[in-house]
Amino acid sequence: MAISHYRNLPQGWAKCTLENIGSWSSGATPSRSNKMYYTSGTVNWLKTGDLNDGYIDYIPEKITDLALKECSVRLNPKDSVLIAMYGATIGKIGILNVPSATNQACCACFTYPDIYNKFLFYLLMSEKKVLQMKAEGGAQPNISKEKIVNFSILLPPAQEQVRIGQAIDTLFDILDGIVEDL
Repeated sequence: MAISHYRNLPQGWAKCTLENIGSWSSGATPSRSNKMYYTSGTVNWLKTGDLNDGYIDYIPEKITDLALKECSVRLNPKDSVLIAMYGATIGKIGILNVPSATNQACCACFTYPDIYNKFLFYLLMSEKKVLQMKAEGGAQPNISKEKIVNFSILLPPAQEQVRIGQAIDTLFDILDGIVEDL
């Protein structure tokens, strides 16, 4: 794990890349011509249009266990953090509340034990514009998985990640309350 410590950072913080904080994968699309991959499917299959910059509780499309077995589709566990890599949805983010496979336009991270997934979610939200600017291509711009995993970040200790995530949640709750009062 290539994590470097700098004197100018708060104690316990480190500069690293996103690759160092979890297991990353991009998805795949089972062949639409094989109806056995979709008919009566029970496995959630997320497309980037399902990303909502929040928690993902419901995914309308399903694939079958056969598609999961025969295709290069990976089932991402609950709590995985997702980011869209292609087109109009590039940079959209979500946290899975249910296990799901994804299409190839989505990159998923299942965080390592000392990484708070909500911290990663807010970090990606804060860096969305920077990540979008790394996209390449014409009609369908994309950011590769390699660019995502090689993106440099400052990583606080585990307890600080949780504290930061909870502080952001609290601020959003306050803002929601203000909006409801308007």
